[in-house]
Amino acid sequence: MGMGENMVEQQLDDFMAEEGYVKVPSNLPEFIFYYYTENNYVNVFHVIYYEKNLYITEEQYQHIKSKIKDFFKEKKMDDVHIMSLIVSREAEKGKRICKEDPFCWIIDPVNDRLVVYENQVGDFYGMRNKIECFLSQVSASGRGTEDGEGDTDRAVKRDSRFCIPYVTTFLVAANILVFLICTFTGDLLYNEGAFNAGMFWEDREYYRILTSTFLHWDIDHLVSNMIVLYYLGEVVEKHFGGIKYSVIYLCAGILGNLLSAAYEVYKGIYISSAGASGAVFGVIGALFVLVCVHKGHLEQITMGRLLFMIGYSLYSGFAGSGINNAAHIGGFISGVVIAFVLWGLERKTGWE
Repeated sequence: MGMGENMVEQQLDDFMAEEGYVKVPSNLPEFIFYYYTENNYVNVFHVIYYEKNLYITEEQYQHIKSKIKDFFKEKKMDDVHIMSLIVSREAEKGKRICKEDPFCWIIDPVNDRLVVYENQVGDFYGMRNKIECFLSQVSASGRGTEDGEGDTDRAVKRDSRFCIPYVTTFLVAANILVFLICTFTGDLLYNEGAFNAGMFWEDREYYRILTSTFLHWDIDHLVSNMIVLYYLGEVVEKHFGGIKYSVIYLCAGILGNLLSAAYEVYKGIYISSAGASGAVFGVIGALFVLVCVHKGHLEQITMGRLLFMIGYSLYSGFAGSGINNAAHIGGFISGVVIAFVLWGLERKTGWE
């Protein structure tokens, strides 16, 4: 059961407000937009409700977007990124308006889904996943009414499976599964997959740099890493998207092990190591970047709390024994650098 036209507009208003976007009121249905200021730039969602008997040419569409930019120029805001949302029951009509514009998505209010064509950008500052989750929840709410449940909250909660952080959940499940296998196979996987600088450089067993990130020595080691990964990884995945988040996680784990290998060679001490700590510290590094670009506050995470957690985690590593601190530091630095680059690229491709 799809959303009615008035329901779309009202619920979209509420959703955008929850995400921190401010609505600019207008008597023109094609000139509705929401904006969010971030440091010295502005993100804008320009919404056209094509159900209101509108006929807009491509030239008029581009003119409207230029007028939105003029609106912010008057406020001395020149770095403006605009994403259009065409709400249309007929996706082809919406496509006709913005077929040449990569910064345009279509909302199908009949099936409550977001339509993104191949020539259009896959994400816009982490909002694609949020919009898709919003639409899935609205769809669940509609089904609850249709089925006579009369409980919108319960319907939305039931449909929350669509908003699961899939990559984070998969990584946690994979680490737990590998640990369970290790309990039945003894030292087999540890002997074959743990990281050792000598085996990596001299024996050329390069695969160990990745396999070791899915191995944990004991249950405490596993639980501590997975708790941090799930709760912090969920936030990072939501803001970067699954693909970029996967890149951050895997690259941080690999680069953390590389720094560990270099340190072992420098010290002349070769030890076997395992664990997702380097990758997890990479996720923490990415979260640090997100909190920085959000002016020290992201959801329930403040810069003060995050810095305390980072400091305590590093201190615990140095205070303990048998802990690969080089991998922790390498993972954290890698996460910061990779996340900053990805964030910068996202800003650059968000330019009109």
